[in-house]
Amino acid sequence: VQLQASGGGLVQAGGSLRLSCTSSRSILGFSEVAWFRQAPGRERELVAKIAGAARTTYADSVEGRFTISRDGEKNTMFLQMNNLQPEDTALYHCNAILSFPARRTYWGQGTQVTVSS
Repeated sequence: VQLQASGGGLVQAGGSLRLSCTSSRSILGFSEVAWFRQAPGRERELVAKIAGAARTTYADSVEGRFTISRDGEKNTMFLQMNNLQPEDTALYHCNAILSFPARRTYWGQGTQVTVSS
């Protein structure tokens, strides 16, 4: 399984970006899909995830500004990021988990998001 992330870039505070992560297999076949981020000098943190059919979870810091979604026809997951702030600057990674026949975790390469003040 390969995950290919894209969509990062440089944006001013208050702006928007949409990250995409395309899977080499059905995106609907994963038990969980998620976006993580890691800023320099900080630990990686969960930004948002979809578990099961459609149960979404967001980090408190992005609740109400970010939206995670997936498109089965395109085998792609998205992270719509609105009202971006400088503290959102990080390397963003997509993540997917298969639970059957054995639990396996897959990571996409990072896409850099930089928000200027």
